[in-house]
Amino acid sequence: MSGNKSRRSRARSLLALGISASLALTATACGDSGTETGSEGEGKGKIVFWDNNGGVRTDVWKKIITEFEKENPDIDVEYVGIPIADVQSKYDTAIQGGGDSLPDVGMVGTAYLANMVAQGALDPVGERIEDGPLKGKLVKGMVDSVRAAGGEEDLFTVPTSANQGVLWYRTDMFDKAGLEPPATWENFYRAAEELTDRKKNRFGFTIRGGAGSVAQALEMMYAQSGIENFWNGDKTTVNDPKNVEALEKYVGLYNKYTPKADLNNDFTKMVATFTGGEVGMLQHNLGSYTDHVKAFGEDGVDGLPMPPSSEGGPRTLVSNPVDGMGLFKSSGNKAAAWKFIEFAASAEMNSLWNESAGAIPAHTDAADDEWINEAKPTKAAMESLDDPSTKIVQLPYYLPDWNGISKADTEPNFQKLLLGQMTAKEFADDLAERLNEAQAEWSEQKG
Repeated sequence: MSGNKSRRSRARSLLALGISASLALTATACGDSGTETGSEGEGKGKIVFWDNNGGVRTDVWKKIITEFEKENPDIDVEYVGIPIADVQSKYDTAIQGGGDSLPDVGMVGTAYLANMVAQGALDPVGERIEDGPLKGKLVKGMVDSVRAAGGEEDLFTVPTSANQGVLWYRTDMFDKAGLEPPATWENFYRAAEELTDRKKNRFGFTIRGGAGSVAQALEMMYAQSGIENFWNGDKTTVNDPKNVEALEKYVGLYNKYTPKADLNNDFTKMVATFTGGEVGMLQHNLGSYTDHVKAFGEDGVDGLPMPPSSEGGPRTLVSNPVDGMGLFKSSGNKAAAWKFIEFAASAEMNSLWNESAGAIPAHTDAADDEWINEAKPTKAAMESLDDPSTKIVQLPYYLPDWNGISKADTEPNFQKLLLGQMTAKEFADDLAERLNEAQAEWSEQKG
């Protein structure tokens, strides 16, 4: 990384620290965070809930809220849907404003949890869980991920769901071409080639070149390389030669076996390309399952966990963000807010939400529900996670700079990589240097 990039990274870190420090100074009368400490309240009245995927999950949340208000007629829940692309900036703006405009409860993913914990926006919820019906009822792996992402010993969200990378494929196209499902990387790359007929506007794969592209590329890299850890000591394995080789193969699909327009695809456009055209495969998480079923029917599409790295090798999965419900420190009605969290995280409601999202439930009592057995991709994902031989690569969500590095700093480089203006090694080396510097700064701050 050049000296200019290094200075910019340090400037970002100093700015983040400066914001946190200034918030702390303005909150001396309210505790040690940038938001007010709030109060328990009377356990009734109005609470505000922010959904971090507004529009996509609005309907299921309104069902949950309706059921909650039936059981708790003295509590009124105001639903606010925030588009997923805007949620982190929306939270940051509210926190920097002192917390007055923050909700009582909000959906918070592990991808940006550390940043919110560092700014003192969330109440720890570990003791509340231990004192109520959720004790011992949350999937341990999700609890561990939330704890690690928060960078602290306590929990700062109640996990509600987990996702997993999936290779989605059109079963009708595979059957017609006489191709085996993409259960191995050899089958995947063969299908990408054989299903492509550019003259007929038919493609074997659609790639994510726009927003969110880097996290998806990391999934494809580690799944193929079989490298089991994101760090080797204090240095990232992102630019390991095996990962660079995997990245070269992945980006080599672009504009050869994928549409050229994929260069600017974010999540929505990528899924629309798959569901609206003649495209054989898509790599995305379980969250798009319902979109695929609506487009092709349950028999027209299937999804498999990311293939093992090699014949007889381990299945290496990159950790996907765990979604959860956060209790905001500034809330003046925490007792009512916690009632809502407990209700929404209960087995019945957690199952309802995850069935709608096609995701993996956090409540252990929801694991055997009928819909999971019927949703083959979700069931396969759960089984792959339960397999003792599966290796999980934990992304460093705890780094305050993680989102900036993996998105704004690196997504433009990924587009250069797709266009042939940067090599896979140059891309991986640049990303690795940014990550190594962020890790060193974090380690120094932690002492």
